[in-house]
Amino acid sequence: MTGRITGRTRIIAHLGVPTEGFRAPMIYNPWFEAAGVDVVVVPMGCEAADFPAFLSHVARLRNFAGALITMPHKVTAAGLVDTASPAVLACGACNAVRRAEDGRLIGDMFDGAGFVRGMERHGRAAAGTRALVVGAGGVGSAIAAALAQAGAAALGLYDVDAARAEALAGRLRRQFPGTEVSTGSDDPAGWPVVVNATPLGMGPRDPLPVATDRIAPGTFVGEVVLADDTPLLAAARARGCPTQAGTEMLFEQIPAYLDFFGLPSTDADTLRRLARLSG
Repeated sequence: MTGRITGRTRIIAHLGVPTEGFRAPMIYNPWFEAAGVDVVVVPMGCEAADFPAFLSHVARLRNFAGALITMPHKVTAAGLVDTASPAVLACGACNAVRRAEDGRLIGDMFDGAGFVRGMERHGRAAAGTRALVVGAGGVGSAIAAALAQAGAAALGLYDVDAARAEALAGRLRRQFPGTEVSTGSDDPAGWPVVVNATPLGMGPRDPLPVATDRIAPGTFVGEVVLADDTPLLAAARARGCPTQAGTEMLFEQIPAYLDFFGLPSTDADTLRRLARLSG
């Protein structure tokens, strides 16, 4: 944004509840201001019962630039868009919506794109890799879908809810038949990439999500818990493994959103430097 909101300002609706924990406005808006982009991200505390009708109406605004979708609306949004990306179809959730020129709503999912972009910035290619993803919820599904879309050769999926992992595996096999998908084991041995996509690590007394003594040195270990470090990452580094923190994934996915919305993009380092997360 240009430092002030005018009648020409376009809005990105940030839809979810509760809004108090939203961090996107404190990352996007400083970038828009610095770049002179007349767009603003606006938190909108839309309740679940109101979401289907509200998304339809807000997307018809003349100055609608797009929508960021967060909890509890990601799964619902996947069923409301007119055109869904392969990632949305694979993980059954949607966290970005834009309007096409003909009025259709286009949906995509970028939780996983942030992980893959970060991994590749660390020098680990997604194409041809083999990755174990522990946790088949929303973010784990998105990461698995993004890895498959990027050309991963094989994925191992594990969730304490075995049926959820199997359902995700079925969707991935349909959308990405070139990726081998297996389920049922959280043993990290033999996997060049290991991803914790569970909440384990948020609490100081949480158990580790995988047996770290089974992780081979050199394995790339990624984390979704939004912290700069976790016990899993510390244990992986002690074994000689490169790691990626959850906060890296957060910043890495925003350039993908900006591209999707057709807005001037940037890199994760610039976003991190400009962010006003203490506000």
